[in-house]
Amino acid sequence: MKPQPPKRSLKFLRWFCREDYLEEVEGDLVELFEKRFEVAPSKARRAFTWSVIKYFRPAFIKSFQKFNNSNTTSMFKNYLKVSWRNLKRQPFFTALNTFGLAIGMAGALLISLFIFDELSYDKMFADADRIYRANIDNKIAGETNKYAAVSGPLAEVMKRDYPHLETITRFKHTGSKLIRQLNADQNVKEDNVVGADPAFFNMFGLDLIIGDKRSALAEANSLVLSRSAAEKHFGLNNALGQQMLLDNDEVYIVTGVIEDLPKNSFLKDYGLFLSITSFDDHDSPAWNDWNYPTFIKLKEGALESDLQDYLATVKDRYLLPWAMKSFPGLTMESVKEQEESGNYMIFDATALTDVHLKSPNLSGDFNLNGDIQNIYILFFIGLFLILLACVNFMNLSTARSLKRAKEVGIRKTLGSYRSAIIGQFLTEGTLVTFFSLVLAIGMASLAMPYFNALAGKSMTLPFDQLSFWLILLGATLVLGLFSGSYPAFLMSKFSPLKGLKGAEQTVGGANTRRLLVIIQFAVSVFLIASTLVVFRQLSFIQGKDLGFQKDQILVLNDVSAVGEQVETFKEEINRLAQVERTSLSSYLPTPSDRSGVTYFPEGEVFQANSAIIIDQWHIDFDYVPTLNLELISGRNFNKALTTDSMGVILNESAVKMLGKSPEEVLGMRITDDFRNPDESKMAFYTVIGVVKNFHFETMRNNIDALSLIIGKREANRMMVKLNASDFSETIEQIDDLWGEMAPGQPFDYYFMDDSFDEVYKAEQRLGSIFITFTTLSIFIACLGLFGLAAFNAERRAKEIGIRKVLGASVTQITLRLSSEFLKLVSIGILVSIPLAWFAMDRWLQDFTYRVEMGWVVFVIAAATAVLISILTVSHQSMKAALSNPVKSLRSE
Repeated sequence: MKPQPPKRSLKFLRWFCREDYLEEVEGDLVELFEKRFEVAPSKARRAFTWSVIKYFRPAFIKSFQKFNNSNTTSMFKNYLKVSWRNLKRQPFFTALNTFGLAIGMAGALLISLFIFDELSYDKMFADADRIYRANIDNKIAGETNKYAAVSGPLAEVMKRDYPHLETITRFKHTGSKLIRQLNADQNVKEDNVVGADPAFFNMFGLDLIIGDKRSALAEANSLVLSRSAAEKHFGLNNALGQQMLLDNDEVYIVTGVIEDLPKNSFLKDYGLFLSITSFDDHDSPAWNDWNYPTFIKLKEGALESDLQDYLATVKDRYLLPWAMKSFPGLTMESVKEQEESGNYMIFDATALTDVHLKSPNLSGDFNLNGDIQNIYILFFIGLFLILLACVNFMNLSTARSLKRAKEVGIRKTLGSYRSAIIGQFLTEGTLVTFFSLVLAIGMASLAMPYFNALAGKSMTLPFDQLSFWLILLGATLVLGLFSGSYPAFLMSKFSPLKGLKGAEQTVGGANTRRLLVIIQFAVSVFLIASTLVVFRQLSFIQGKDLGFQKDQILVLNDVSAVGEQVETFKEEINRLAQVERTSLSSYLPTPSDRSGVTYFPEGEVFQANSAIIIDQWHIDFDYVPTLNLELISGRNFNKALTTDSMGVILNESAVKMLGKSPEEVLGMRITDDFRNPDESKMAFYTVIGVVKNFHFETMRNNIDALSLIIGKREANRMMVKLNASDFSETIEQIDDLWGEMAPGQPFDYYFMDDSFDEVYKAEQRLGSIFITFTTLSIFIACLGLFGLAAFNAERRAKEIGIRKVLGASVTQITLRLSSEFLKLVSIGILVSIPLAWFAMDRWLQDFTYRVEMGWVVFVIAAATAVLISILTVSHQSMKAALSNPVKSLRSE
């Protein structure tokens, strides 16, 4: 047997080579191949292919002119005309295909816009790819923390000795401010105010609408407004040079106005920037004051790895020398001992474009960040939607192919090439896809307001952008060709003889249709199970006992506006009939308020491994009972005992860090005053009580160690515990009191449970998006199943008629027609369950406190899929079973 040259290469040669050369060229190449094959078979095949490629040049390529003349245009016109006629001939299946595809495309379009918006965060800034945010990552006394803010002096030392630095800028959060024009009476609250260096403008490539950016924030007590803030307070053109009073205390001058910052930037909510030199501690040399979010822009060509290497040296070069000077007793030996026990502290950096999606929410962050995992999940949901819609299209088209076998047979008999038949069917598929596109754009436009509300966005369809249309049309063309490719290649294989005889031709189509139905329901069950897991986790979070009372707690902001009358204000509120108790503090059990300090137990100050980092909250005497915190040992603070001013209440985590039991720790003395060189003169807190752990961080994190001490430092919020269900009357009464004691000050309040829900808004949105698109995917799958069931019933009409004549009941026929689909759905369920379990298990790993998935979730998902498929299929099956057999058998 002669060796055969590579088939594909030979086929390619026959396709392009001119007919007058082909015989001679092929003969020479085959002869040469046979000689080489005797020596080295593999080499001979490669050499044959290479020789074929070398012949692919103008002198040997046959003319394809016949495909490029006006006949081509006529051919496509003919394709379109025939396609239109075929689509009109079967309006039910055409409508089903178009509608199903349109739903999938509309859903995928909305998800694509959401993903694009999330991925675009902070990329609008000039040189965003060269900007990094500095962080501190540390582990002290077994506690691991990462901060999105660093020490103030870092900026100065980097300017001095880091050669790859182009510019660096610092921010400092100041929270909300009450502001007004100097001569006005009414304050206005600005929620997002931040201190900023003058380099802030150059760092992010921002220009001022009014003012000079070189000097805008250079002087103390100067500020820059966003366009919206300027228009709100002065009118845009009158803003420059105006004086503003902040918190009824400090006078600032408006030195510039910038455009409102984009909604997809980390500064999106900020409209008022204060000169950072206005703060007393702006030039503090303290390296342990981690309150400065700092951004670094590298010179072009500088490497991120070089920056990370430099930052890794900062601790040894600057922080430790400063710490050993500031804390007598701290030595390199004790630091090494700490590091050998697993503790560490390093400076590192996160790329600006990674902050929103690839950086967890850290202390010092400007906003709650997104999660790249959610983007991956949504991407796959969008992909699933399109996949389901394409599967529908392929399934229905191949099912209908049995009816078009005769058409294919006639075309082939009349001399039509297979390529022409493929072209005809691809044209039909593409035509349906473009119809679907028009419908999908309409659906997406109508659904956009609802989707924005669901996703917490303000997106619009970018009709005015050419790139949007190019991408949309390109994707639609690819989708049309992809959807139509399988039916086209399948039907073009039909035998013309069998087609003209009317014989049924499957060419593997039936098995493929079954496979596609399995894929559809595997995807649907995957989404149903995933949705159930997400909602179980959300229910768990919202229903879990947090260890404190968050319901019926009204929080009043900016209580400092009352001034010296704050205690009187508190007493007046306590007298209201529906108020049970009040408490003053700025520390609420929500993830935004934290302040960690280093404690040493008495007698172990400066000893290695004795330091513990504990959150320190300043509270008043009513804090513990207002939140219903449970004391598991000791007691609450007592106003009658003056010694309680130096008392401390710890939570269980803090007690555990001290290595004591809740009973043993009572009476123990600890200090945060370890800068004092003489331990005998240090101020020590005595542990008077231990509260049960309560959740003041998200369920993604462990409960950190916490200490509660008496103090009104920064006590700018008041918690009001209500004992009634009708809050409106009480709020009006409190508002009246506020008006009397803080005239001209805005009354700002919220309920604590709303604040808590805000923390899990991302998960809630994900859950809502999940259920919306899962419903859509099930609907699309059902459309396909419905179409297939209708086709199946139509195709088997004669069989059903014969069965009825022979005595089969309606139930028997319905079960027979439905059982085939139920088998496919069952296989889909078996395929999807392990995949859903794996994906959701990975998602739940992000939560420290999470539910167990359990088998019930998958049983419910499977039962839902089976029920939906029965409802979908049984209608068509019963319709067929109830039809008059005379009609279907008349032709026999």
